[in-house]
Amino acid sequence: MPEISQLPHPDREDIELTAVLFALSDEARLALVRQLAAGPLDMIDCSALGADVPKSTKSHQVKVLREAGVVDSELRGRNRRLTLRRADLDDRFPGLLDAVLATTDQP
Repeated sequence: MPEISQLPHPDREDIELTAVLFALSDEARLALVRQLAAGPLDMIDCSALGADVPKSTKSHQVKVLREAGVVDSELRGRNRRLTLRRADLDDRFPGLLDAVLATTDQP
């Protein structure tokens, strides 16, 4: 089966707040977004998802973020390069990403 090089991503105007909030509500996905805030990463290098997490789980977490419009996933050789869609999110929901990234989990 041939590999799909371009996965579907929502256009900027189609990014929905509820989908973004759902995607960011998971601790592992939020950790990945925080890691991507520093710059793009190859999926294999994303330590936020954990080394012992199965590949299928990592793929699912990235899929949720991608389909919500939070990250862009681009094929680079045999790996996928993940990029935070900061400009798109800031355009659609000004200040949301900064507020989410500034939060810390405190009891």
